[in-house]
Amino acid sequence: MKTKSGKFLAAISMIGLLASLSAPATAVDNSADTPEIRAAIQNATTRSDHEAIAIHYEDAASQMQAKVNEQKELLEQYQNKSYLYGRRAQDLQSHTEALIRNYERTIAADIQEAALHRQMASKLDENHATSEAQSQELQASYR
Repeated sequence: MKTKSGKFLAAISMIGLLASLSAPATAVDNSADTPEIRAAIQNATTRSDHEAIAIHYEDAASQMQAKVNEQKELLEQYQNKSYLYGRRAQDLQSHTEALIRNYERTIAADIQEAALHRQMASKLDENHATSEAQSQELQASYR
């Protein structure tokens, strides 16, 4: 009876451990996508608005890259010194690899979003220059 309950408790604790390790891997910290930035995107009308949004996404990507570097150091530790972590070594390695993959996806999305807003800003700048040139031509024709 004692061994059955011991095995049961061990199984329950292992399920709890696996659940706690896998939960953060799916929940990527995408701090760049906040309600404030979504509102700024919806209300962006000028070149400087889009430039500010692009800078925000670039900063978020660089912060996420720092997290990737930190996780890569941890992964190296788990791989080189797996004997220190016992049975959990493989779980820790796979969890860390998943975090790195998710962070890298977030970095790629942030860089893509920044590039999109830089492109919008340059188009607004081109449109402004074109409309300003047309305005000057019209003023010159009235003189």
